[in-house]
Amino acid sequence: MVSISIVNVSVIFGKKKDITLNAADRGLSRAQIKAEIGTVLGVHNCTLQIKEGETLVLMGLSGSGKSTLLRTVNGLTKPLRGQVKIDHEDRTFYVNELRPQQLQYLRTNLVSMVFQHVALLPWRSVADNVGLGLEIAGIAKARCRTIIMEQLELVGLEEWADKPIMELSGGMQQRVGLARAFATGAPVLLMDEPFSALDPLIRKRLQDELRVLQRRLKKTIIFVSHDLDETIRMGDRIAIMRDGRIIQSGSPKDIVLTPIDSHVAEFVCHINPLTFLTAADIMRPYTQEAAVKNNLSAMAKAETSLGDLAQAISRMPGNIGVSDKGILVGIVSTEDIVAHIANCKRY
Repeated sequence: MVSISIVNVSVIFGKKKDITLNAADRGLSRAQIKAEIGTVLGVHNCTLQIKEGETLVLMGLSGSGKSTLLRTVNGLTKPLRGQVKIDHEDRTFYVNELRPQQLQYLRTNLVSMVFQHVALLPWRSVADNVGLGLEIAGIAKARCRTIIMEQLELVGLEEWADKPIMELSGGMQQRVGLARAFATGAPVLLMDEPFSALDPLIRKRLQDELRVLQRRLKKTIIFVSHDLDETIRMGDRIAIMRDGRIIQSGSPKDIVLTPIDSHVAEFVCHINPLTFLTAADIMRPYTQEAAVKNNLSAMAKAETSLGDLAQAISRMPGNIGVSDKGILVGIVSTEDIVAHIANCKRY
């Protein structure tokens, strides 16, 4: 079991850190702090709880503090204030307080990281890149090879094990980066825009592959992205950041359907509700009286997309009953579909 607690974490870059923190506490923006004090507000008072097996996506514009917050989890960035805690089985690690040897243990055994540009070593083979963390951990060569081949099989690259890393395409190299992160068996995976440098088709394919692997491996993942489609696809929960602060967190549907302000709404306004929303999201509760009154013309499962509901109603005008595990639980009308599409586009 592993979980992560980020509590009131603040990071300041530059001198006059205490003055800067006081200014941030008084509500000054990052731009105001930069202009008045000359320092950079990395992150301010960020609090998140990440449960075991959960994928949390940190989303925001470039410079919003996503990567800075991510790197506090494995101690690459040390907070000026606040605490990062990792609970693993019967041990608790207070990351800010770990000594160098303890940090090495954390990064070798508990927390793996995948970078935006992979950070593979060009003079090494595919297998040697995957096994880098195992070497650092002092694992015997024979055992290393076994683990390496298991991980390469997991990402579909076992036949490339002894090839030079530079012979692989960008998408294949990204798979090597994933295999390297998986190889140590660390239960926590930090992913800093791992697919952003890839073309859209390869990016989507790797996102799908990671989702399949996650269902099998059940890692606790913190994923950084500035791409909304990727965020919705990958995240169990989303935390949206702006100027070093978390401004809203919740499930993808919470964020899309109830944006806290115009800034968040700008992020989500281009989501296609026809593919994102389901019958369960828009249905009215079922009652026997309502079913008779509304004259059901068809049935749909609760997970049916809004687009499929719209097509069904266009073919068979009337109301659609919504079932969950064979039980009638709701009703959807043409008016319901139109209202929810309009609601998603209200910004």
